[in-house]
Amino acid sequence: MATQELSVGEVAKRSGVAVSALHFYERKGLIRSLRNAGNQRRFPRDVLRRLAVIRVAQRVGMPLEAVGAALSELPEGRTPTKAEWARMSARWRTELDERIHLLQFLRDQLTGCIGCGCLSLKRCRLANPDDMLGEQGDGPQRWE
Repeated sequence: MATQELSVGEVAKRSGVAVSALHFYERKGLIRSLRNAGNQRRFPRDVLRRLAVIRVAQRVGMPLEAVGAALSELPEGRTPTKAEWARMSARWRTELDERIHLLQFLRDQLTGCIGCGCLSLKRCRLANPDDMLGEQGDGPQRWE
């Protein structure tokens, strides 16, 4: 039995993803469509699961490049199995944990910096991490 194909409007309605976003995802290679005799897009039904994966990944802050890389590892562009999803989400969890750690570090640096107010001091940890520009003198070095 052949799988039922969905129009772009049907996919948008069922997934809650705007038609323009579907076209964008297709251009980025995250989803694929076929063309019928009238040159209209037709999507396989499994696109709905792929869109669910994309939306979940975006909701937790994963860049589309990471989503595309993970989806490209799947055979024949299909949706992930439970085991494949577990591997993808574990990898993303590690990346998210690293980002959370970095954001907490930056937040703590910001708290210590609030007293100066100018963000242009020679030793500012936010505007000049590790004093990379300190050798060029005091004050802002990037603003000209």
